Amino acid sequence: MKMRLFSAFFILLLPLLLAAQQDSTVNIGKKVVTLKEVVVRNRLNVAGFIERVKNDTTFYKAFKNLKVSGYTALNDIRMLDKQGREIASLQAKTRQREKNGCRSTEWLDEKVNGDIYDEQHNWNYYTCELYAGLLFAKGTICGESNVVKGTELSIANKKGIEKHKEQLKMLFFNPGKKIPGIPFIGDKIAIFDDEVSSRYDFIIDMAEYQGQLCYVFTVKARADLSSSEKNDIVINEMVTWFNPKNLEIVARKYDLSYDAAVYDFNVQMEVEMEKFDDLLVPRLIRYNGNWHALFRKRERGVFTATLFGFNKGS
Repeated sequence: MKMRLFSAFFILLLPLLLAAQQDSTVNIGKKVVTLKEVVVRNRLNVAGFIERVKNDTTFYKAFKNLKVSGYTALNDIRMLDKQGREIASLQAKTRQREKNGCRSTEWLDEKVNGDIYDEQHNWNYYTCELYAGLLFAKGTICGESNVVKGTELSIANKKGIEKHKEQLKMLFFNPGKKIPGIPFIGDKIAIFDDEVSSRYDFIIDMAEYQGQLCYVFTVKARADLSSSEKNDIVINEMVTWFNPKNLEIVARKYDLSYDAAVYDFNVQMEVEMEKFDDLLVPRLIRYNGNWHALFRKRERGVFTATLFGFNKGS
């Protein structure tokens, strides 16, 4: 009798238990945000979280922290042909030395294959030049800082490759914000704006990342988009892992693509962070990209940068 009563009670209670474990959705402007059950239980301020992600500066600052730190890097750059065969490569161990507000790069080991350099020992590939601008100091560079406030990225007074580098930094460090000066896609990456956000699913979850419990924020293009809507997608997916205590970025990965006839690209990037004293710094950077622009040869590149041995120099 007791068993039958318990069974009947359990059957009546089951729908309530299942309902409590279902995902929930919240509307923030025109953004429909799906909250996984564990996030619902944590009572996350969703609007505040989205705004924090949109205006995040910790990712940008982590890379600026490289300008004021010493570190060792293992650099692996490979350029490929259309069959995926290696045509040029660089494997190198470098050490950045930082002293009295100046930094320089020491080459400890270098192995070169193919035409990675031209005859004047300049980079023969745009992909390599961008990589070098991120991680190698040309000569001795002084007077840099890791201050983010008041140092917004801008293409003003920049042209040529310096303008393109700045636009790439905007896309890389401030995903989801408009980028001026890029034909056809400037507004299409503004995934947090109402005009664009309706094409995306926003999902907040909690999961472990390399042993650390994190908020996981995923933005991905909706699966039910029409063909014309798909043509307006640049950021296919972006996944970010956040430290729940301070919302610093633990890791981030992107999947970007677009075809504008005069240029096209298909790029995947991934960055892992670590804490060095009080500074957040990237410890691993991965890139896999295929891009082409008018009057330039197509470049297919894969690179991995592994950074370690951080120090504050002297």
